[in-house]
Amino acid sequence: MPALTPHAGAAAPHPAALRAPAAEPRPLRSYFDNRAVSHADRPEAADFDGSGNSLPASGLTAAGWTPGSRLLLDATPLTWPDRTPGEPDNVRADGQLVAVDGRGPALTMLLAATSPHGPTDPVTATGRVHYRDGSSARYTVTAHDWRTGPAATSALSLPHHHTPDGVSTRRARLYAVTVPVDPTRSVRALALPADPGPRADVHVFAVGLRAAAADWTGSWAAGTGGYNKVGPWRDRTLRLVARTSVGGDELRLRLANTFAERALRLGRVSVAVRSDGPNTTADPVPVTFGGRDRPTLPAGAAAVSDPVRLPVPADGDLLVSLHLPGGIEAAPVHGRAIQRSYASGDDSGDLTASRGGADWRPELTSWPFLTGVDVREDTGTVVPVGDSITDGVGSTEDANRRWPNVLARRLLARPHTDVPAYGVSNQGISANRVTSDRYPGEGVSSSNAGVSLVHRFERDVLAQPNVRTVVVFAGVNDVRWGAGSQDVLAGLREVARRARAHRVRVLVATIAPCGGYPDCTADVDRRRREINAQLRSQHDDFDAVLDFDAVLRDPAAPERLLPTYDSGDHLHPGDAGLRAVAESVDLRLLVPADDR
Repeated sequence: MPALTPHAGAAAPHPAALRAPAAEPRPLRSYFDNRAVSHADRPEAADFDGSGNSLPASGLTAAGWTPGSRLLLDATPLTWPDRTPGEPDNVRADGQLVAVDGRGPALTMLLAATSPHGPTDPVTATGRVHYRDGSSARYTVTAHDWRTGPAATSALSLPHHHTPDGVSTRRARLYAVTVPVDPTRSVRALALPADPGPRADVHVFAVGLRAAAADWTGSWAAGTGGYNKVGPWRDRTLRLVARTSVGGDELRLRLANTFAERALRLGRVSVAVRSDGPNTTADPVPVTFGGRDRPTLPAGAAAVSDPVRLPVPADGDLLVSLHLPGGIEAAPVHGRAIQRSYASGDDSGDLTASRGGADWRPELTSWPFLTGVDVREDTGTVVPVGDSITDGVGSTEDANRRWPNVLARRLLARPHTDVPAYGVSNQGISANRVTSDRYPGEGVSSSNAGVSLVHRFERDVLAQPNVRTVVVFAGVNDVRWGAGSQDVLAGLREVARRARAHRVRVLVATIAPCGGYPDCTADVDRRRREINAQLRSQHDDFDAVLDFDAVLRDPAAPERLLPTYDSGDHLHPGDAGLRAVAESVDLRLLVPADDR
């Protein structure tokens, strides 16, 4: 979900949000003054928006958002209010001082806006973060309406809600909104956003501090691009191949139920080092989540495993096995793995402890559920983010020749001793765009091209563990589908602004040519060149500009890829082109000032 920070033209802060914190901060639950959740047979027990409407308890239960349940949203642990339907379960924000204790890179609020006059436009409001050293900092958030806000950034989307007259099939949505904080100082309290005025209320259900994760480094990652039909998978085991970047002696897995509206109940999970095919070098190691060997993932939320002792090879393959005991007909997926993974046959049961054999079929070309592998290292993470070129389309399947793989191997070789051996977490999604959503953000869809880079930046980049630098290589799909050059540039500047607010270094790459691809017209190339010219000339918006266009283009026909770098479709570089991209990066540009 997008981080929202102070910007020019923000409304003047409400006095309640700026007053000195004379009173002691209190737990959020002590401020609850509104009832948002009701049972279907007693909708009058709650009135979320001043018009008698409310959230359905049955829908929240199906989503796994039950009273007191723990939710991991954008790497922030949050607790859904431990209240029964009809009891006060949220606060209408008006500068209340909420106790928050600890250090971390961000604070997250679970919220939504309502209006007694019907759906409202997004509401902008301000508050303050208070630190234990007596200092404070103002923040600005945008709260979207619970019924008409965008699906692409919602934390949870429910298929219906309650009205005074019964059930409405209109969706209800809640949002996780992130505020960057100074990770070097200890937070004392959060002053909630000020009352935005009579036209709307901002309701806050939970507040949490994102864990710093300073001793974890991302070794592998895959962004969720959609919620696709699968199988159905019944009592089967998936065995997913993940190629590491950095290694270590301990790992943890990250799973996600992104875009879902129902909780996911998994069977056992295991991890092992791969020898070949679906075969392991040793017995797979069981993986637990909060001590449980059969995790449940609430809708829209993620889960991080307990640490696993396992020698993790650098630039090697892991096999992550997931048993699916129930019937699963749709799943959050990363659609273009460029890697074959394995699945057992129908009704084959729990094979997570199997070392391999003939029970596995190389039938998966996507990564469902699995979104990350981290190792216990403090070096930090570099996140390449973009579209199919970063995803590896055009490279040889099963060969790990994506440009982020090559970059990871260069970092492991460490030709410069002043460059840390960062982990590399690839967040390319095929067909993704900077400014518009290909997948709408809710419901089962054939698209796995993801919500826009702007909309997924919080989840896929800023919420990665110990992220130090992001490399943004995107925009060709926007111009191919009609976006103006200034719109693309505005999107790139927006993600750069948010990264810098979180103290993340930002490198942006120029857009590669695509002449010869069916829809890559002269007008598309004109807008592409306009974007590149501004990126090269306006360095202040980014920490560095990588000229991937100059690396890949044909000097004799600069609207096209150099033939030796072309995969053959004139849009995607092949193995040689992707290697040239990675080798063109001056590794010292990846190093933020704090690491020098």
